[in-house]
Order: sequence, then structure tokens, then C-alpha cells
Amino acid sequence: MARPHPIRAALQAAVDDGTFPGAVLAVRLRGTFVYEGAAGRLSSQNPGAAVTIHTCYDLASLTKVLATTTALLLLMQRGTVTLEDRIDHLLNELQGSAAGAASIHQLLTHSSGLPGWRPYYERLALLEAGESGFPGRTAAREAVLGYIAQEALVYERGSRSLYSDLGFMLLGWAVERLAGESLDQFCTSQIYRPLEAQPLAYIPRGSQTMPGASLESHMIAPTEDDPWRGRMLCGEVHDENAFALGGVAGHAGLFGTARTVLAVAKAWMDGRRGKTGLLHPELVTLFTTRQQRIPNASWALGWDTPSNPSSSGTRFTPESFGHLGYTGTSLWIDPVKELEVVLLSNRVHPTRKNERIKTFRPLIHDLICREFLGD
Repeated sequence: MARPHPIRAALQAAVDDGTFPGAVLAVRLRGTFVYEGAAGRLSSQNPGAAVTIHTCYDLASLTKVLATTTALLLLMQRGTVTLEDRIDHLLNELQGSAAGAASIHQLLTHSSGLPGWRPYYERLALLEAGESGFPGRTAAREAVLGYIAQEALVYERGSRSLYSDLGFMLLGWAVERLAGESLDQFCTSQIYRPLEAQPLAYIPRGSQTMPGASLESHMIAPTEDDPWRGRMLCGEVHDENAFALGGVAGHAGLFGTARTVLAVAKAWMDGRRGKTGLLHPELVTLFTTRQQRIPNASWALGWDTPSNPSSSGTRFTPESFGHLGYTGTSLWIDPVKELEVVLLSNRVHPTRKNERIKTFRPLIHDLICREFLGD
């Protein structure tokens, strides 16, 4: 009997030990797929249907790089924004607030002084309960902009780094102001369609299908049995603040498959290796290089870089860049080794109180390097 592929065996072992109900792993080396496989089931209950390489996942904070950061780079290369622009010059609702003086650079490097997270969804739910038809995307955005304008800084701007969803909410709205259209519309027309990255999209609140794709909700992996919403989530964003904002936000909300994530990753890899395409190489290099302005921080612009320890394991080079998603997703790109790895899972199903993936992520990246590069 043939032995299973070591990577396939590692994925199955992670399913068996409860790291996640199922997962998809895709690996591209020097422009060629060297591994693409699925393990487990959509759900741990009933049991669910088998995961396939076409299964769609809630990408969580991969939204920050696949949508907001990529959109900002496009706008920057068009000359409509710079890294030193203040956010209150783009979002005038923030004028006179502590947050308003933050630059685009500081927001991208999580060094703006803003808190990491606030449960704004609870305040929006109260408004929704008290006012028929509220919030809607526009009203919710205006309310949260007001909440952020009232926030005091939790550290001196630029003195350190604190990963902040609030900062990326602001960046998402900045994209909308600059582009003159919603974030989901801009990303679909200017990024995903040109890169043939579909299905990769936001799912606006109330919709059970992905725009531009005949993808039914049963093909999307469920996330949490959510006590706040009182239901199992499937085809609606897991992040509560993104949900309260209508499903479209700068920090979370994107859904996609492993192949579509890699379609966007390719544009970043090409740019980092000097190949002209959708993204200008000099800006890609800037955005994916660790920034030296912030002490003891691993952040590039929007992207993270390997720290010690790193979810990318021990074998990715220091020039690598990547990001994680809370639901159990990750993307790491090594431009030196020409290696791209995307792992999509629903580790929060049926509950977020499962952190085994923290151990699994570095192990699977090290195994990939050993198997395909002999590292």
C-alpha cells in the first residue's frame, strides 16, 4: 500500500486531532503548483460534506492585504494618495480627533496609536434595535467613524506597533473616498477581475451567494456557532464588526478559494521580483519590506514579515512577507525562494476556543520547505 504524501498526511493528522474540521493547502514554487490538496470536511457536525480544492473560506484578516493594502498600492501608483497623507485629509469626520493625525504609513504599519479592537458591533446593534432600517452600510460607517474619532490614543503615535482592526477600517473607507466607489466594487473591478481571481469577493450582509460567482452557501465552509447572532455562520462574515458594517470592511469580509488567493499573491510576487504587471515593482518592494521606523516591529506596509517565532516556520527567508486570518487562514510569500503558500481552514468551527493552529502553521511551512526545497 502506497504511503500518503507527507503533506497530505500532515493535513489529515491536523483534521484528526481537531486543529480544524477541514482545510485546503496550495503551494506554488517558481510559478508552478507543486501541491494543491484538501482534507477533512466542511463541518464537524452531521458530518459535513468533504472539503475540496474549490471550497470557499472566510478569509478574515487576509482581507487587509488582499483588498485594502492592494487597493492602496494601486491608488498610490496612480498618484491619488501618498504614505504621508494624514487620514483626516481623506476622512474629514476625523478632523480634530486624536486618530485624525495618523498617516497612511502609520495605519499600514499598525503604529497609529489606535486601540487594536473595540466591540462597536454591540453599539450598532443597539442602534439597529431602536431605529427601523438602521444601520445600513452608510449609516453604520458614519457611526463607527464617530466612535473612532472619540478614541484616545493608547500609545504615542509612531513609538510602537499594535495590530489594529480600527486602523484598517479607516484605510478601507479612505480607499472608498479616493476611488469614488465602495471597497468591494473597487477591488472586484480593479484587482480581482484583471487578475482572474474569482471567486474572491465580499459577501454583503443579507446575501448568501458571492457576487459574480454561481457559488451557493453550501460550498462555503461554515465558521462559528455564534452566540451573539444565535446561529451557525455560513456565507456571512465571522468578524462581528465587519458584519455590523454590512459585510464589507477594510479589515475583514473577504471570501475566496486557495487558488484565488494565490492569483493575487502572484501579482505581489511578480512585482517583488521586478516583473511589470498590475502592481509596480518599486512600490511592491516598498510595501513588502520591513519598515525600520517602528522599534521592535515586524510590519512592512500592510504585510507582516517573519519574526522569531513565526507562523511561517523557520525556513522562510527574511525577505518574506505574509499575513494571517483569525478564522484559520494564512498566506506566506518568499520572493527569494519563489515560494507561495496559502492555507485556508475554518479552525473557529464550531467555536473560536481552538488554538491548535498556532502549533500547526509553522510545522506545515517547515515541512513544505523540506519536501520541495530540501531545506
